[in-house]
Amino acid sequence: MKPHIAVVGSINMDLVFQTPRMPLPGETLMGHRFHLVHGGKGANQAVAAARMGAAVSMIACVGDDANGHSCLQALQADAIDTARVRVVPDCATGVAGILLDDAGQNSIVLATGANASLVESDIDAARSTITQAKLLLCQLETPLSTVLHAIQSAKQVSVAAQETGQEPVKVVLNPAPAQKLDAQVLRQVDYLVVNETEASLLSDVSVTDLPSAQAAATVLQQLGASVVIVTLGAMGIWVADADQAYSLPAFQVKVVDTTAAGDTFVGSFAVAIAEGMDLRAACMFAQSAAALAVTQLGAQTSIPHRGAVERQLQSL
Repeated sequence: MKPHIAVVGSINMDLVFQTPRMPLPGETLMGHRFHLVHGGKGANQAVAAARMGAAVSMIACVGDDANGHSCLQALQADAIDTARVRVVPDCATGVAGILLDDAGQNSIVLATGANASLVESDIDAARSTITQAKLLLCQLETPLSTVLHAIQSAKQVSVAAQETGQEPVKVVLNPAPAQKLDAQVLRQVDYLVVNETEASLLSDVSVTDLPSAQAAATVLQQLGASVVIVTLGAMGIWVADADQAYSLPAFQVKVVDTTAAGDTFVGSFAVAIAEGMDLRAACMFAQSAAALAVTQLGAQTSIPHRGAVERQLQSL
């Protein structure tokens, strides 16, 4: 059976401007092309999880506008359950303005819109969805208090499950956009997936390479995170659990657009863990998916399907 994953997170419409380089302050720069692409870290990770083979439920908010309706249709096209996505009247769906340069690097500005309307009562209304899930996946593009309430709900389920001999709900947190979290939060996270910026902010260690990623991961584990994964783009990833720590290299591919590469990694990793893969295998699976994502343009348009990920792994 497909593992059930509940995703609490954001849904956005991405406005993507392709440009030769990033504009300077006050400069008007002629771009190449413009695209509307479905996005949002929560939705991207949900789509990645669905395309990797999970049964996915989305807990989120959209506005009662054309972008919101389009985003819902896109999620449903990937067989994602949207019953717990609340449509907020008189509110715009979240929007991301993305500048993508010829080197494949991006800069992003967010207007949160309806994502800011996701509240604790939405989590309470979706409690059965979280209870029945194998894994809860969260990010920080929705209010922090709501995300923490969702994590606490999953942990309450886990405590009750242990008392009855059932399997607990695992929590994967991708704390992006980066913001400070206290140790009490980190102690409730089974898998913490961070990039350089997020690792640096959370650990107070400047992360620029694998040795500094190792140092940051050690601090985050001391603060309470069980497993820490630091993603470093072309430098690969640093992985640390209770027993060992090691690096894994990035796949060598031609980069077209890095948008949603991290989301693809996180969503794919969540599925691998929910299926019972060991940590190293789950990370390699997620690395393969993220590498394929950067070879395509856009957010959800770039997320690969499982068959392509497995074929790339088999070719190693």
